Amino acid sequence: MSSPLELGWREWLTLPALDVQWLKAKIDTGARTSALNAQEITLFQRDQTDWVRFKLHPVQEQETPQIVCEAPVVEFRHVTDSGGNTEKRPVIRTQIILGSLQSAVDITLTDRSKMKFRMLLGRTALPTSATVLPRRSFLQGGDRHNPPRFS
Repeated sequence: MSSPLELGWREWLTLPALDVQWLKAKIDTGARTSALNAQEITLFQRDQTDWVRFKLHPVQEQETPQIVCEAPVVEFRHVTDSGGNTEKRPVIRTQIILGSLQSAVDITLTDRSKMKFRMLLGRTALPTSATVLPRRSFLQGGDRHNPPRFS
């Protein structure tokens, strides 16, 4: 039996299908849904399926690098933010890697450029055995400025 996943309130994660090597995320148990900062969101059709193209700036408070991503749209959700504003957002499903966790996660796309974190990882993305320690950070490796290094 493996030990439960322990997370700090912020962690480094990878989005391999979107070609994002490292992204600092806030682990937000108060949020049901995960959210990713996306700019210039464009919906289009591919093989009679809804897809989305967007630009992602994975580094906090920086406009470079910029990654152009494409993914199929799983659905559209109405999400209410902490200010009580409701927004209809496209949802994509993509793989995340966070420490020993490798999982497909539903993520809403929205403009988070004015927010401190480019991604929120909501509670539905976490295994039920995960523990979030709110006074700790980067329990899965790395530090405030540097992602973990694996040999």
